[in-house]
Amino acid sequence: MTDRSLIESLSVVTRRGADLLLAIGAAGLILMTAIVGWQVFGRYVLNSSPSWSEQAALTLMIWYVSFGAAAGVREGFHIRIVAFEAALGPVRARYMRIFSDTVVGVCGLCMLIGGSILVSKTWSHVIPSLGIPRGLAYLGLPIAGALIILFALERVLETLAKRHLEDEEDPRWS
Repeated sequence: MTDRSLIESLSVVTRRGADLLLAIGAAGLILMTAIVGWQVFGRYVLNSSPSWSEQAALTLMIWYVSFGAAAGVREGFHIRIVAFEAALGPVRARYMRIFSDTVVGVCGLCMLIGGSILVSKTWSHVIPSLGIPRGLAYLGLPIAGALIILFALERVLETLAKRHLEDEEDPRWS
């Protein structure tokens, strides 16, 4: 298997993974909106809001924001200033992209390590209103960190192979 076919195979897998992450994130956002809506209805109409709703909404938010952030690395839709990169020549701009994607990968590594520590230290604590371990609420952080590392690595490999797609470029949108 050549390097190019390996990168292309990785690209297919990561594109599907990012699409799945975005779908999970969208479902989480919809579910969280429904939970918060139920909480408001319970508080102001029934005069009794459900005890579990706030913690459930916060837990969902941690997960879907983490997954959305990871998908954002894959799709290249995070905010960055490209004016400096555009002012450089193509060779220097290429090194700038490699550097910035490497920094993003290091941030993913920090999320993986820090999130894993947070999960392990809070796993024995229970969220009383949900009856689940507190660490489960934070488990999305190290998972997203690992995915960010993978997606940043893919972007670096694509840039090194001179196969770099523009940010947010997706043939399905053409």
